[in-house]
Amino acid sequence: FLSCREQPIFSTRAHVFQIDPATKRNWIPASKHALTVSYFYDATRNVYRIISVGGTKAIINSTITPNMTFTKTSQKFGQWADSRANTVYGLGFASEQHLSQFAEKFQEVKEAARLAREKSQDKTELTNPALSITSHQVLPSPIISSNGPGEDKLFRSQSADVEITTEKERLKKMLSEGSVSEVQWEAEFFSLQDNNNKLVAALHEANANVDQWKKQLTAYQEETETLRQRVAELESQGTHDSSSENNKEELSQTLEELELLIKAKDEEIQMLKSQKCGRWEAEGEREETLQKLQELEARNAELEQRLHLAEQTLAETLAEREKMHSEVTKVAEIMDVKIFELSELRQGLAKLLES
Repeated sequence: FLSCREQPIFSTRAHVFQIDPATKRNWIPASKHALTVSYFYDATRNVYRIISVGGTKAIINSTITPNMTFTKTSQKFGQWADSRANTVYGLGFASEQHLSQFAEKFQEVKEAARLAREKSQDKTELTNPALSITSHQVLPSPIISSNGPGEDKLFRSQSADVEITTEKERLKKMLSEGSVSEVQWEAEFFSLQDNNNKLVAALHEANANVDQWKKQLTAYQEETETLRQRVAELESQGTHDSSSENNKEELSQTLEELELLIKAKDEEIQMLKSQKCGRWEAEGEREETLQKLQELEARNAELEQRLHLAEQTLAETLAEREKMHSEVTKVAEIMDVKIFELSELRQGLAKLLES
């Protein structure tokens, strides 16, 4: 469908969709990966086309006409209708900038197609005035009446001969260009095959990264559950009076470790988020991973709140223990004074009895 006279004037990459012919509402993806979508210009026929090749078949082969319109339906998605192909094409881009560039080029090519059509019509009217005037007066029979003027018969026969000669030259040119087009097709096929291999390798790498993220998420969930159990144990141990100093040091150290682990997991989450943005090939699994990450963030926030409450409880417990210790010390001092006074009283009574 491509010839050597057509040259690409703009190329980009996008996910290609076609409207469902049954419902006219749902989009059907034309391929599993993003494809190269290009504007081509045929200088011989003076037409513009949008072409995208997937494997060995043409996914898009749309000739742009002046009455076509490219519509942006979202920040990264646009569509246009092709009445000749009886379908609607949709393109999903990686960024809003790529969509804007494609839309601007569509408008430029559409305007160029309009100018080319007007120029072609004007040229036809100027070069063939007799044909344009008598086009509605030609009889259905191919035989010209002998009563007509001789000059008119000569003009029509020469025009037919010129058209036949032009068609023969065009066919000869197409046949001579066949070998060149075949070489170009072969080169483009190997290029597309190489790009396909690279995309497959990138997809495998993305799948491996997704599996690694799942394992990391599972490990984080297990570690978070262990930490929650540890916090519960520390909270229960904080109510006992025995080994208060050891428990205080152990709880403080554990709290510091938990804070470091939470910080490390936050960094891991940020790293996974940044890696997630660069893996558009695994869209479905990436959404699942994002949901799990959000759940993990919520659980981490809950764990931080629990840790904060545990710290407050520990501080209150230590304050109460210090208060009780001070009261016990005061009571012991008072008892020592009472015992001392009692011993002096006993000594005084003993002396009185002796006397």
